[in-house]
Amino acid sequence: MKNIQNLPSPEEMVLAKMSSQELSAIVKTTGNSQQLQVLGKDGKSHQIEIPSSALKLLVEVLTQLGQGNSVNIIPVHAELTTQEAADMLNMSRPTFIKLLDNKEIPYNRKGNRRKVAFVDVMEYKNTLDAKRLEVLDELSTLDQELGMG
Repeated sequence: MKNIQNLPSPEEMVLAKMSSQELSAIVKTTGNSQQLQVLGKDGKSHQIEIPSSALKLLVEVLTQLGQGNSVNIIPVHAELTTQEAADMLNMSRPTFIKLLDNKEIPYNRKGNRRKVAFVDVMEYKNTLDAKRLEVLDELSTLDQELGMG
């Protein structure tokens, strides 16, 4: 699962951006799947059926690469190490361990290692983001009341 890649080269960015635009123009917005024709390494044309959700994900991956971003795909049911989870939350591992010790994020033990569910980390992140937005709204309202913004 830990496969952090380098950022795309300028050539890859251009190709990804063009591919994203072309693919998004032909992806159906309805239906469970779509048939595509691809040219295989053997030079022959192959008809394949791909789930619509996978095609939409591919468009998003290509869009991100086209913007110069690296992309990692993490399965929803993945278990993360404490370091991986801390990295996702942009905090140090010791700070993340304090969250676990304070029971702010559930975890389980595998041997002497703590494992955290990806969904639990994302739920914590979303809650944290919502609280930050709430505080920013309060500050903005206060600025308006005081005529400062």
